[in-house]
Amino acid sequence: MFTGIIECVGHIKSITKNGSNLSFLIYSPISNELKVDQSISHDGVCLTVEKIFDQCHQVTAIKETLVKSNLATYEKGFMVNLERCLPMNGRIDGHIVQGHVDCTAICKSIQDLHGSYKYRFQFPQSFRSLVIEKGSIAVNGISLTIFDVSMNEFSVALIPYTYDHTNLQYLKVDEQVNIEFDLIGKYIQRNVSLSMQGSILGDL
Repeated sequence: MFTGIIECVGHIKSITKNGSNLSFLIYSPISNELKVDQSISHDGVCLTVEKIFDQCHQVTAIKETLVKSNLATYEKGFMVNLERCLPMNGRIDGHIVQGHVDCTAICKSIQDLHGSYKYRFQFPQSFRSLVIEKGSIAVNGISLTIFDVSMNEFSVALIPYTYDHTNLQYLKVDEQVNIEFDLIGKYIQRNVSLSMQGSILGDL
């Protein structure tokens, strides 16, 4: 489990294709502190550390992960948000993030508000019930608060610290980001759906 509070940004040293998988070698300030088999959030995607050497660590994304995230678009030199999993005695400073990406969203606009940065994203309309005003969302693994919601778009605001310490500073309009919707919202949606199905069956 993660909290959406990014520890550092790493950069991709190399990408290797293995069948339908992609392996990423990532240089970062925390790579030498990691352990093989440890779960690390990479732009909001939970991946397992396979190798550690020369201040780098290697992870592999399988086809299922590549289809649901933007990792297949990454190139050598790309910057990646990194977060280690939450220790059992830690604080949840963001919100509960699993590292299981639900979909990608497209950046529609970026505004420098001279004290904060406003990003607007377009997401698949099928997920609209999970996007609510003042709700939580993970964008490239960053815990952010939603506002200005429409049927298939929402905005988030970044304080200067978040902008300076994550890879959203490099994001451009029309590029993809990874999205994980709030876990609690997903459970509520599931229970409501099952209740409605039960009610319909009871009426038959």
